[in-house]
Amino acid sequence: NPKVSRRLVGHRSALSSVSMLASARPAHALATRPSVVSFAGALAWRVTRSGVPPTCVIPSDLSTSANASSSSARSQPGATGSSTRRSSVVTSATGKKGGKSSSNASGLLSGVHPDSVEQVGRIVEKAQAASDRWGVEITGFLDPALAADAAMAIGRAADVTAMPWGGHVRAERVRLVMGRKETLGEPWEAKEEQEETDGTTDGGEDVDTENRDSNPSVSNSPDSFRQIASDENGVVVLVQITGNFVFDTADHRDFLGAILGTGIDRGKIGDVYVSGERGAFVMCDPAMGEFLGTALTSVRTVPVRCAVVPLSELKLPKPRVDQFTTIEASMRLDAVASAGFRMSRAKMNDLIVAGAVRVNWREGCKPKTLVAAGDVISLRGKGRVEIGAVGETAKGKFQVDVVRYL
Repeated sequence: NPKVSRRLVGHRSALSSVSMLASARPAHALATRPSVVSFAGALAWRVTRSGVPPTCVIPSDLSTSANASSSSARSQPGATGSSTRRSSVVTSATGKKGGKSSSNASGLLSGVHPDSVEQVGRIVEKAQAASDRWGVEITGFLDPALAADAAMAIGRAADVTAMPWGGHVRAERVRLVMGRKETLGEPWEAKEEQEETDGTTDGGEDVDTENRDSNPSVSNSPDSFRQIASDENGVVVLVQITGNFVFDTADHRDFLGAILGTGIDRGKIGDVYVSGERGAFVMCDPAMGEFLGTALTSVRTVPVRCAVVPLSELKLPKPRVDQFTTIEASMRLDAVASAGFRMSRAKMNDLIVAGAVRVNWREGCKPKTLVAAGDVISLRGKGRVEIGAVGETAKGKFQVDVVRYL
């Protein structure tokens, strides 16, 4: 029919014009106004009147652009979909909500001080990696508080253990040797711990620390704890700093400041023992021992020489302690510490505010902080106090056993 043919040609030209107009629109316009393409399809169906009304089909290139535009629109400020997903991923990664891994993480890290959670988490990951490959991982030198938190968390994990080593059994800053018990073997014999307590003379003379390599039961495995803690292949070496400090006395802070002034990270340095006018001994990482031999040339105004010496060269005096019992109305830090260090409460309060007092080797304590049995209170330049058993008197006050290390 010529009349129908003319109508078809007219509507087809209109349809092509609408399609061109739709293709000329930006992608986001197509994404937000799909009615343009729908209108073109409905117009064609009206002309032919055959079959079922066509559905709106957007070409693949246009749909890709529209999806990209929609994604970018959702990523703008104020969009909630993707931000919600990101927050859920972050929450899952940090182990705060749901999931088996999160429950395991929260279980291992429960009881860890908030300031140490991130560091302890990394240490636990290294320990588990060592367990998985039946190998050994060793941390840097950790302060006593962080080492205790990390050892507690690792102790909750399966098939892995952590053994501390700082050069000798009385070291405060230690490295954790982590791995399976079958790999590390046994630690030092119990008799050595007894020697650490009773191995000094009644006169308090210096006593050599035992050379561990002389023990015939030391394992030959390079990954065993006894080999790792030995003089030859150990992870801790002893550096002797010698100089004439008769006229310019140097203390612990002077030696530590000079060492860190060479650029060494604190995690590479263990305990520092001042030996009076003769200099000091420093526990450190083996690589840092060689570095100090050339980098450290003076402490204060005194020229010094550094050399790596066997661990058996370290001589520790017998610890001097003062044990007594005090009665306190509360277990506040300022009250217990003033009694332990035998000074006025007002002066102790000023020292706490100044940051000179730590509880369990942690800074940031306040005078009203409550302490308990087993806590260690340290005062800069005055030693430390360990709280023993805590009882209650008939009048409701606290009877506290105190051990002060001078």
